[in-house]
Amino acid sequence: MFDTNDMHRKSHSRNISRLGGLAIFASFTISVLLFSTLVKFEEANFLITACIVLAGLGLKDDVYGTSTSTKFVLQLVVAVILVFFGGFKLSSLYGVLGIGDMNMLWGSMFSVMLIIFLNNAFNLIDGVDGLAGSIGIIANLFFGVFFALMNQIPYAFIAFALTGAIAGFIRYNWYPAEIFMGDTGALIIGLVTAALSIKFIELSKFTGNSVPFVFSAPAIAVSILIVPIYDSLRIFTVRTIKGKSPFTGDRNHIHHRLERLGYKPPQIILLTAGLNIAVITMALLMQHLGNFFLIFFIIGLCVVFDFVLFYRLRRKDDKAIFKL
Repeated sequence: MFDTNDMHRKSHSRNISRLGGLAIFASFTISVLLFSTLVKFEEANFLITACIVLAGLGLKDDVYGTSTSTKFVLQLVVAVILVFFGGFKLSSLYGVLGIGDMNMLWGSMFSVMLIIFLNNAFNLIDGVDGLAGSIGIIANLFFGVFFALMNQIPYAFIAFALTGAIAGFIRYNWYPAEIFMGDTGALIIGLVTAALSIKFIELSKFTGNSVPFVFSAPAIAVSILIVPIYDSLRIFTVRTIKGKSPFTGDRNHIHHRLERLGYKPPQIILLTAGLNIAVITMALLMQHLGNFFLIFFIIGLCVVFDFVLFYRLRRKDDKAIFKL
């Protein structure tokens, strides 16, 4: 029931409980169930069902450990529930990579893969006190505001409910952390945020009868989720190039590299959250430039940020060698 220091990937010096995700799950679930009952929002039932399955998986993994294959199968199950029963699926890529409208099969398959990817992406950035929670608050707060302005109150409530659930937890997860969210919390945040991002993109599409609230919704969704998206894409690419399994843990995440530069967790959160908000702001200001340009521009900014980290780490290593 405690997260022990393995002297390789973890930096805390004492054993800390990693069952904080149960608080996030419980408060979020109760809030959404109460709201969905009052307004008869049946779509929330599928989201809650998926969350219950995933919370069980996360709890099992936090306490006893779970094989990669079991994790993937259950994540696939909850993604299928959301896509095929809950209606959280994309019908178009809006010109990204030259792909427009997709039929039901391809749209559903892509949505399932996207949910699984984002689900794990939030789990991967949960390596520094308060980081995953802070990014989760930023993402869901923006989605909540956007849904409210779009008059999509049920989805706004879901986003705000998760924001509040994380905010209540992060008080105890701030550096130095008294408790961790574990896989239970990270997987729930990733699942709900992935579902909301898909719904945000779908509700912002052109219908011919109305102008969407925002243009280039896929690019704006990417900007909101850029921290977990870029970190996951980068780490998978680096591991593959080195001939390692993409699922092998290491200390090469962006937050680990910032730690090596001497930054403390609150400073790491400030840098990553600042980058996140700056990218969202630029995407909103440049939304008329189109999805293809904006997404690659956003990724390009992250590459520049990563290159600066690489340069500073190389200089630090060179100085250490010179002193020896």
